[in-house]
Order: sequence, then C-alpha cells, then structure tokens
Amino acid sequence: MLLAADCLHSISEIIGMQNTSARGSFLTPKQLRNFEVLNQLHLDDVSGAYFDYGNHTEKVRLRWHDVNVGNTVKRELVRETLQKPHLQLVPHVGYISLFPFIMKIIPPESWILGKQLELISNRSTLWTDYGIRSLSKTSSLYMKRNTEHDPPYWRGPIWINLNYMILAALNHYSKVDGPCRSRAHALYKELRSNLIRNIVKNYYETGYLWEQYDQAGKGKGKGTRPFTGWTTLVVLIMAEEFPSFQL
Repeated sequence: MLLAADCLHSISEIIGMQNTSARGSFLTPKQLRNFEVLNQLHLDDVSGAYFDYGNHTEKVRLRWHDVNVGNTVKRELVRETLQKPHLQLVPHVGYISLFPFIMKIIPPESWILGKQLELISNRSTLWTDYGIRSLSKTSSLYMKRNTEHDPPYWRGPIWINLNYMILAALNHYSKVDGPCRSRAHALYKELRSNLIRNIVKNYYETGYLWEQYDQAGKGKGKGTRPFTGWTTLVVLIMAEEFPSFQL
C-alpha cells in the first residue's frame, strides 16, 4: 500500500496535479511511512514480527461433510468455525510479516531490525537451505489446506520473487551504519548462495525453472514449469542487481 501510494504521489507531482486528490496523494504515503504508527497498529512486541490486524480466530477446521447434490450424496471439505472471530493481531509469521523490512521502512538503528533478522535466520520459522519459507513452521496454518480445492500454495513453499525482495533489503541494511550491518551482510551472502545453488541444481536436474521450490527435503522444484516469470530473478540475484528505492 505504501509503495502504491508513493507511486501515485510521484505521478501527481509529475503531471502537476493541484486539486484535493493530489493533496491526498501526498498525505497518504506520509501517514503509511510513519514508523511509530506502523508499530502501534501491527507490531507484536514479544516476537518483533509485524502482523495483520483484523477479525480472526484460530479455532477453525476443515471437516468432511455429506452434501446432497440432486439425487446423489457428495463428500465435501467444509470449513467450520468453532469460535467467534474477534479483532486482534493475526499471529502468523511469514512473508507478510517482513514487508516493513522488505520496504526498508525500519530504521537501521532500531531493535526491531534485529528481531526481523532473527525471524529470517531461524530454522524453526523461515530459514531453509534453499530459501526463505513463505510461512513459519510454527504457524498453525503451515502446509494446511485452505479449502478442498486450495492446497497450501503460500503456506510454506519458497517463492523467488519474495526471496529477491528479502535479499534486496538485506543488501540495503548491510551497507548502512547500524548495529545489524554485519549480521545483514552475512545473511545476505548465505541466502544468495542458497537460492542460486538450489535453482541451478534443479535446472540441471530437470531442465526447468520452477514456479516455487519445496521448503523441506531437497528444495525440489514445484508447481508450474517452465516458469520464466519471477524465477528468472535468479539472473539479477547472480548479478547482484537490486532496486535502489527506499520508501
């Protein structure tokens, strides 16, 4: 949202907009960039992770039910909510938790940056030898189906587009003064090596670039192939070419 608002603000300046919409395009990114407000709304002080905030309950399950369809009975997985949702932080560490880090909103001197690096590098949460998982192993939703026809697509597997963005942030924080500079540099080098090695290994073994990669086992390519979409970001990773913007 901050990136989109910032782009709209830049566009309004370029084309010389002076109306109320233009003033709104200036105020919105300023508000979204406010680090103190971000922390008040989305930071969990204990884990140092950022979470969504909304109606949520952990008491949900999928159960098989017999459903009458015409003259036949069909079995379907149906979601059951066992406890009424209420407004709260949604306690699931994953890619979504890292967006303030990815967008470089966190000041390099903040203790929160250190917590972000701990989450990234912890094998019990997001770190693997093949890239960063999309969802922490500690999450109750880890590798769980969302519906009968919706497998755990973003609930564990490794995606190269988000790993590229995480790498870009690590590269940024490894070059600015702060207590986490050397740690960010070490994680940058190790993550970059892991990603390149696994993608190249899968390419030599199968002849394909894959849509995603298995976070367990041997980092096997999964999903659609050949996937020359964001997986080709590996070329930019090899060249160490990353976006220079900072919001």
